[in-house]
Amino acid sequence: MRVSITLSAVVALAAALAMDVTVPAQVQAAGTISGTVSFTGDAPARRTLKMAADPACDAANPSGRLGEVMVVKDGKLANVFVYIKEGLGDQAFETPKAPVVLDQVGCMYTPRVIGAQVGQTIEIRNSDATLHNVHSLPKNSKQFNQAMPIKDSKIKKKFTAAEVMIRIKCDVHPWMAAYVGVLEHPFFAVSSEDGSFSIANVPAGTYTVEAWHERLGVKSGSVTVADDGSATVDFSFAPAAN
Repeated sequence: MRVSITLSAVVALAAALAMDVTVPAQVQAAGTISGTVSFTGDAPARRTLKMAADPACDAANPSGRLGEVMVVKDGKLANVFVYIKEGLGDQAFETPKAPVVLDQVGCMYTPRVIGAQVGQTIEIRNSDATLHNVHSLPKNSKQFNQAMPIKDSKIKKKFTAAEVMIRIKCDVHPWMAAYVGVLEHPFFAVSSEDGSFSIANVPAGTYTVEAWHERLGVKSGSVTVADDGSATVDFSFAPAAN
């Protein structure tokens, strides 16, 4: 038996199907949160790190290496972790398959501040020809403390619960430190040397955004992201009180 379908019937069917399709909010409309992190007052002098205890570290930094606790340039503050703290509700977000990379180069962690989602792989590398050990200090996940004696070696770790922030240190080289912000969602960024940051693909909505610095504490701001739009929120830190 031959069934005949008219063009008008096909159009009507397509329209009906389209009405039943629900597109998730994060796909339907997404915007960007961007801004700048500033530092007011006199920038503290960055001290030269003393690495002579390990000849390999000393040789890797023949001109010396400045500490990275406070990186201020032209009144802008680097290494600030900026993230959406509130406003996403109970939305669930897929864990990225690509790892976040944390390297050890010249006896320093690089980058100093990173972000990852809960359960996302963090690939830790040792690019130095000397022994490091990677010692994490989370409160909400299991700690790890693993030696990395071989150049170009890699280990892979995950954190199982959200936490802002987790400190990672090297017990061999006490000046080495890094910080990981672990979140249930992908909406975070780290301020660059010029203080700028950008968080992409943010669903439309109103959010509390928090900026964290390892010495200066936290600042919060509110921002509304329109459909396919952009929003700006800036942060300003001052010297820590004695």
